[in-house]
Amino acid sequence: MKLKGKWRAFRDSYFLYSFLRDPVAMVSFAILLVLTVVAFLAPISAPYDPYDTSTISVMDAEMPPMWYEGGSPEFILGTDDQGRDLLSTMIYGMRVSIIIGLAAVALQAALGVLIGLVAGYFGGRIDSFFMRLADVQLSFSYLMVAIFVSAVLQAAIGVGRFEEIAVPFLIVVIGLAQWPQYARTVRASVLAEKKKEYVEAARVIGFRPNRIMWRHILPNCLSPIFVLSTIQVANAIMSEAALSFLGLGMPPHKPSLGSLINIGFEYMLSGSWWITLFPGILLVILILVINLLGDWMRDVLNPKLYKG
Repeated sequence: MKLKGKWRAFRDSYFLYSFLRDPVAMVSFAILLVLTVVAFLAPISAPYDPYDTSTISVMDAEMPPMWYEGGSPEFILGTDDQGRDLLSTMIYGMRVSIIIGLAAVALQAALGVLIGLVAGYFGGRIDSFFMRLADVQLSFSYLMVAIFVSAVLQAAIGVGRFEEIAVPFLIVVIGLAQWPQYARTVRASVLAEKKKEYVEAARVIGFRPNRIMWRHILPNCLSPIFVLSTIQVANAIMSEAALSFLGLGMPPHKPSLGSLINIGFEYMLSGSWWITLFPGILLVILILVINLLGDWMRDVLNPKLYKG
């Protein structure tokens, strides 16, 4: 019965009403859903496994798309410099990029929400300390931090070992570099919420600060968090692509969209344009649909724009 009630409430909600009447949001969601499903079902959806060396031949390297002169129907979008099927490599690479993006956003959201709640609710020196820490964090470019940490790690554990931990390295670097956006957003919402009557009532009843923050204030701050998370996923995927393009992220034998663009960039002048172009187009489409959904969600969850 509870599930039916929740489904009925969702079916009658302004959120679904707005979504079903916004063609851009529906198309963006459909494209994102297809890309995500294809990426996470890569072992099934991809024609080949780019990690299986028995299916890769160097003789097939830099083969153009099948409709281009010299192409083969066996490789629809051609092959990369290692002879891997480009379509399969893009699908597996997109899965890596999405996983890194989601995990990095989860890390920065966990840190930012915690810090924003504490700083906004308690205020005073605690608030000043965390906000100055956020200012210091924002003064450093994540690229500079990534270059420094990458150099130190590669010197300490070696290049081979570093390539094995490339995924957690990118998650930690991107997550730690961009938590201040969450902290500032949550802090601003908490400052507005803690002055309301329900918070004062909870204090009078004798609820502890932890319960007031997590069970009463935080649920009323979720709208800006959801909107920010959508935008931050796109930013995290772009950050991964930028770091991999600079050679600080995923290694060539573990493809991501950024590393594929980096690999193909070296062969652009030799005529192998497809190695960079197709992963680049896929990256643009992925970021575009996420940003379009984020813009739509921002408008829908903005109470000032609610039509009733």
